[in-house]
Amino acid sequence: MNATILRLSAQALAGRRRGIVLMLIPGIVVLLAIVVSALTDDGQGYEAVANLGFTLALPIVALLAAAAVLGPEVDDGSIVYLLAKPVSRHSIAISKYAAAWGATIGLGALPLLVSGLVLEPSDPGRAFGWFAAGAVAGTAYSALFLALAALTRHAVVVGLLFALLWEGVLGNVLAGIRWVAIGAWGREVGAEISPLVGGAGTGLGYALIAAMVVTVGSVYFAGDRLRSFTLRGDE
Repeated sequence: MNATILRLSAQALAGRRRGIVLMLIPGIVVLLAIVVSALTDDGQGYEAVANLGFTLALPIVALLAAAAVLGPEVDDGSIVYLLAKPVSRHSIAISKYAAAWGATIGLGALPLLVSGLVLEPSDPGRAFGWFAAGAVAGTAYSALFLALAALTRHAVVVGLLFALLWEGVLGNVLAGIRWVAIGAWGREVGAEISPLVGGAGTGLGYALIAAMVVTVGSVYFAGDRLRSFTLRGDE
């Protein structure tokens, strides 16, 4: 990992317009939890808010974060100046992943914990279960979307289709998708802390191994993809 690239990537997250959106998404989730908590009894509306934050907000935050740390540099060709430095391509990928991962955990997974504590303060275990689910899923989402950003300029569109169609719509219709769905792996981990999270039935071991394989494989692919860039700026 390169500390300078990590710092510059973090600054890119905070300095671009995507940074405003990244702050708005968790804000909406927490605000919704506050409103629901004020208008209903403890625990009511919990699943709606949790599922919104986990199924929709979390992957969108991961997608925007991953796209922000790499996508603009690929689009405008400035990535070639970074690649001209004597720095390992995989070190670049890991540094950018670390920045995207930090944003995803802080702005995607942490709001699940805060929302849960607001909705049902009497059961913090449930909130921590959702946080664990978000942390595991967010770790894999960040890596996968970073690989997409390195692969194509249309990473945001492809990522949205993946999150909304594959993980969302088809994941709720076809039971077999849970074996290849990042969200399902995260929920399996969260269910170990609180059964109320609702496991996907894949087993904890499988969920952890699958998430690890996707994470490591995607970051490695991103670094390998960067090796294919040339200094002609044609990417």
